[in-house]
Amino acid sequence: MKFKSLGIMPAILKAIKEEHYVEPTEIQDQAIPLILTGRDVLGCAQTGTGKTAAFAIPTLQRIIEMKQEGLSSASSQTGKKHDGIQSLILTPTRELAIQIRDSFHAYGRHVHLKTGVIFGGVPQGPQEKMIKDGLDILVATPGRLNDLINQGIIKLDKVKILILDEADRMLDMGFIHDVKRIVAKVPSERQTLLFSATMPKEISALADAMLKHPAKVSVTPEVVTVEAISQSVYLVNKANKRKLLIHLLKDPALESVLVFTRTKHGADRVVRELVKAHISSMAIHGDKSQNSRQNALENFRQGAIRVLVATDIAARGIDIDELSYVINFDLPNVPETYVHRIGRTGRAGLSGIAMSFCDVEELPLLKDIEKTIGKRIPEMKEHPFPLDATVKDDLFIEPRPQQQKHQGKQAQQSKQTHQRTKQDSRHGVPRASAQAEASSPANRMRNRRRKPTE
Repeated sequence: MKFKSLGIMPAILKAIKEEHYVEPTEIQDQAIPLILTGRDVLGCAQTGTGKTAAFAIPTLQRIIEMKQEGLSSASSQTGKKHDGIQSLILTPTRELAIQIRDSFHAYGRHVHLKTGVIFGGVPQGPQEKMIKDGLDILVATPGRLNDLINQGIIKLDKVKILILDEADRMLDMGFIHDVKRIVAKVPSERQTLLFSATMPKEISALADAMLKHPAKVSVTPEVVTVEAISQSVYLVNKANKRKLLIHLLKDPALESVLVFTRTKHGADRVVRELVKAHISSMAIHGDKSQNSRQNALENFRQGAIRVLVATDIAARGIDIDELSYVINFDLPNVPETYVHRIGRTGRAGLSGIAMSFCDVEELPLLKDIEKTIGKRIPEMKEHPFPLDATVKDDLFIEPRPQQQKHQGKQAQQSKQTHQRTKQDSRHGVPRASAQAEASSPANRMRNRRRKPTE
């Protein structure tokens, strides 16, 4: 299947080709033709499935077609450069809003539509000017948009296409009431697209209220992304997790580490312990301000901090190509979330390393994860804080493959020959003796950065 077969106009196809897209993803293949017909769409898809392009590409085309057909107020009649905001995209965070705006710019570089973004945490003056200058497409976070609506700065009476992205995350962050107030300002005669990684009852109810006879599209989270990622699990008592994390991070080879916790308070506690241990780190979660989240992300990208501790909700939309390690401090409740977490590493043709901590209560979660990915995760047995043997015997009956301790020799051979295969390069998980093996993983990370990205 090629993009051309989806009915996309030449100007947008040209931009897609310039973005080096070859074939549409599953969600794009399903959603684009439906959106182009004007149908409401309810999409269940996670970040990383290509869903931004799935709604951005047809939205651009629909606006152009409506302008050409005179379904919106013609500029020639109004004398205005822009006809008012034709499409509104609501998204929960500043980071996601910026990324979506950039996607519209990329796919629409050869069409004459103007896209803008607004979010809180910054002065609103420049945003007011942007609105007054005229926009066809607006990407916004709910809080700042509501403020500007209440001040009479933004009107949504010309909106033809309303898009809610990451709806479940907006629910988690407490934005649903803001969203409902915004939707009430949008004409009822519109096309509505709602995308969510999960479909809790509240989101289903919201969809029922907003969408008219929607087409439903759903994408099963990809599991094959784990192929280039070396995975290991550390069985550890819950009370020792922070000690184990600090122990692993004493290895200087772990230069860029994304740590996942299940809760916001857990993320803050981990950061406090790491800072006490003189390990540079920051947390990113829903209770942090947008400025704080953006600052933490930029510090991590620039290497100013080694460790970024995140919750799953806050980490959505984070895009970092050269991420060396992912550590699951807590196992996720949803197995597909594990795949999404570890998929943060191993990007751009690089091998990746994912380590997971598992306490007694999380053993059922580990079993669910392994069922989802279709393989058993090797256990890293030799570390200073192992799970009590009797507990393991009682609860963990089936034998688990071991991650080999003595892998430093393999990494050292890589240093000498520089001819390691991708398979071999995946064997660099930090072991119990960090000092003895720090040079080997570090060398491997340097080799990773020499690989060209495509």
